[in-house]
Formats: sequence, C-alpha cells, structure tokens
Amino acid sequence: MTQVLQMNHVSKIYDNKITALNNVSIEVKVGELVSIIGPSGAGKSTLLRTINRMIDVTNGDIVFNGVDVVKANKKELKSIRKNVGMVFQHYNLVYRSSVLENVLHGRLANYTWLQSLLKQYRKEDIDSAMSILKMVGLEDRAYDRCSKLSGGQKQRVGIARALVQNPKMILCDEPIASLDPQSSKVIMEYLKEIVNKTKIPCLVNLHQVDVALHYSDRIIGMHAGEIVFNGKPEELTDEMIEKIYGVKIEDLINREKEN
Repeated sequence: MTQVLQMNHVSKIYDNKITALNNVSIEVKVGELVSIIGPSGAGKSTLLRTINRMIDVTNGDIVFNGVDVVKANKKELKSIRKNVGMVFQHYNLVYRSSVLENVLHGRLANYTWLQSLLKQYRKEDIDSAMSILKMVGLEDRAYDRCSKLSGGQKQRVGIARALVQNPKMILCDEPIASLDPQSSKVIMEYLKEIVNKTKIPCLVNLHQVDVALHYSDRIIGMHAGEIVFNGKPEELTDEMIEKIYGVKIEDLINREKEN
C-alpha cells in the first residue's frame, strides 16, 4: 500500500513546558482507517493538528503526500491543507446556511474571495456536493438549514464537506464524542464505507475502545504524549489497554458505560 503520511520522532512542547507529544513516529497508508485512542490529555488532538500544521512541532519530521510539512512554505502549506479533510467534534458548521452550502465550503480554497462572497459555485462542484450528500444519506436535506439537523446529521455534513475537497487524507478529531451511541454507530459506518470505497485514508481520534476495536484497520494507543501501542485491533490486549489508559480494564468499562 502507498504511504500517505510519515511522522518521524515528532515532539511538541508548549510554552508552559507541557510536553504534548514525545518522540512520536507513525505512518498511514492508502485505504486505512486508523484510530488513535487514549485518555484526555494523551496528545491525540495535538498529533492530528500537526499534520496540517494547525500546530507547529518542536522537533521531528512530517511528510504528507510527499511534501515536508514542517518546512513547507506558504504555498505548499495551502496545498497541504487543501488535501487534508478535517472533521471536528463540534461540527464547525454555519448553522444559518443550508446543508449544501456548508458542504460547498469545502471547495472555498479553489475560489477567489469575491466568488466565495457572492456564492458563485461552479456547477461541477454543486454536482459533486450533491453526489456526496447522497453518499452520506442527506440528499433530501440539501436545502435545509443546518440548524434543523440532529447531531448525527450535522456530523455527516462535516464528513461531506471534508470529502468534497477531494482530499488525500481525512482527519477526524473526536467525531462521535458529542453523539449518542446510535448516531455514533452511523458515523463510524459511513467513515468505514468511505475508506473502503474511495481508499482515502482516515485518521480518527476516539475515546471509545470498543468502537476502535470494531471499525479500525489499525489502532494507535497514546499515553502522556507517547505511542505505547501501534497494531491491529486483535493485537490489543487488556493489559495494553490498561497501560494506555492508566486504569484497570473494569474501571474503564464502567466509565464508558456511564458516558
């Protein structure tokens, strides 16, 4: 499989001297759905945000789609961000706008400021957006305001917006943390189907171990900014889960039931 992302010995130390990432090395290949699990504060979100340089690293190398992210100039960075679709926990949608328009926001990097202001979207982009909305089961809501949607539907709009970019990779930062179990299942099944159908690799931050075990091709376990596990779901033992979360497996199960 072709490699899309390579991170080598990446560290991030914030100004307050907190180490968010410590010597992290991972790779992601075409057609993979890779979950990153770990407790709050493990460094999952920081790791994701270094890939498109929303956060600058302190040390290490990141190569995405053949481009050096750490040393990228302004033009290269714009290209990197065009090729990375991002899905957020709290959706990051414009609620007063329609579903279709929110999806088309994923194409704004290809328009001038005036074109975007006047909403002069090209027909091929509108057709593409409608096709993707059909893929995520929302074509009948295209002209509804996003404010009218449920949480799970809003997240599907977020996924469609990421897909319309024609990205080389999708990053999902806790995409199901705000959702009920049924909506979470729907979102993960859509993500899995998209990866299988398009071969676009997907890197997903998750709190829920059972979800990661069920949907991932590979799981990365983080604890205190370090990678303590990187392997297939069937290789993730109870002992390793306890090492990742720093608690006994029974306590973790009870905590997940409470949430």
